Amino acid sequence: MSDYLAEFTPPHRILMGPGPSGVNHRVLQAMAAPLLGHLDPVFLGVMRDVREMLLRVFRTSNDLTLAVPGTGSAAMEAALCNTIEPGDHAVIAVNGYFGGRMADVAARCGAEVHTVNFPWGTPVGPDLTALEDEVKRHPRVKVVGMVHAETSTGVLSPLKDVAGLAHRHGALLIADAVTSLGGEELDVDGWDVDVCYSGTQKCLGGPPGLSPITVGERAVRAFSGRETRVQSFYLDLGLLRTYWSDVPAYHHTAPISLVYALREGLRLVMEEGLEARIRRHAVNAAALRAGLEALGFELFAQPGYRLNPLTTVRVPDGIDEASVRRALLTDYGIEIGAGLGETAGRVWRVGLMGDSSKEENVLAFLSALERILGAGEYEVAQGAGVAAAQRSLAS
Repeated sequence: MSDYLAEFTPPHRILMGPGPSGVNHRVLQAMAAPLLGHLDPVFLGVMRDVREMLLRVFRTSNDLTLAVPGTGSAAMEAALCNTIEPGDHAVIAVNGYFGGRMADVAARCGAEVHTVNFPWGTPVGPDLTALEDEVKRHPRVKVVGMVHAETSTGVLSPLKDVAGLAHRHGALLIADAVTSLGGEELDVDGWDVDVCYSGTQKCLGGPPGLSPITVGERAVRAFSGRETRVQSFYLDLGLLRTYWSDVPAYHHTAPISLVYALREGLRLVMEEGLEARIRRHAVNAAALRAGLEALGFELFAQPGYRLNPLTTVRVPDGIDEASVRRALLTDYGIEIGAGLGETAGRVWRVGLMGDSSKEENVLAFLSALERILGAGEYEVAQGAGVAAAQRSLAS
């Protein structure tokens, strides 16, 4: 029986799973700052700072840009329940677990959902014939939805062409950027994305609990033309917008400490520079892939569409994938993720996101993996993975 009266001291972990990622000490320090009231003028200034930096990270001028209380799934629900009314048609591209979740949420909002399935490990596109045929098949499709960075498979899909497809048929594009914002190229205005949402616990380097979202004018007009009220009071973006406005009105008690943390995480993004941050994720991902391939592993995601913040690697026959993950955690303090859905038991998901995207984490993981596998029946060339990663980093 645990001693719940004892002080809790969490063990040190190197977080290299699909999220949350590690956070900078400055973010932790920000969360320890004294609380303010959620309508205190000083705290409202913190919210304004957050909003201004989110505009820069999303690369947008959308007036409706804010952080929804809740993790990325809350923003997914907000995007869909504000856009969809019962009976609306939604076409959802599904190439992984979270595309499937988007379809599920759209159906719960009352939409008639039509899914277009792409093999797991492949992107949505570049051939969009099947997606466009499905949109044409149904009258007045309201929403086309897709995941930009599919966390279950490590695949990055092109957004810009799907936005054009949706707009040709009078539909809105809703994009899930939970794992890409701050770690991959994303240009909401340049690519003409109508609604884009993310989470704080991945490439933005914050704790879980808030989910940034930005909404363009087409979607705002769709909100204002609704015949029914948004089914969720808490996630009603019209009401949330008033709280994040220059003349705020009470909507909910904001998670004060999480907003502090998001502000500090975004400050770190601004200091590093968004392009430099994206390059860092790319460099470290390339080193990780080089090391894994040098050890004889096969990458799961299709070449040319591999997500830098998260790498999926096939688990070879004869390896107990769960025991390897357990050894990484208990013996080396390194957390990686298991597969989800179709990939359960078949892949490892290795994250290099935000503050966790570091050269030393790449080398520590590969070294630990070599030792664990070398101690078993699986033959692995000791030092080959680390050496390949070092060559990649040096180049």
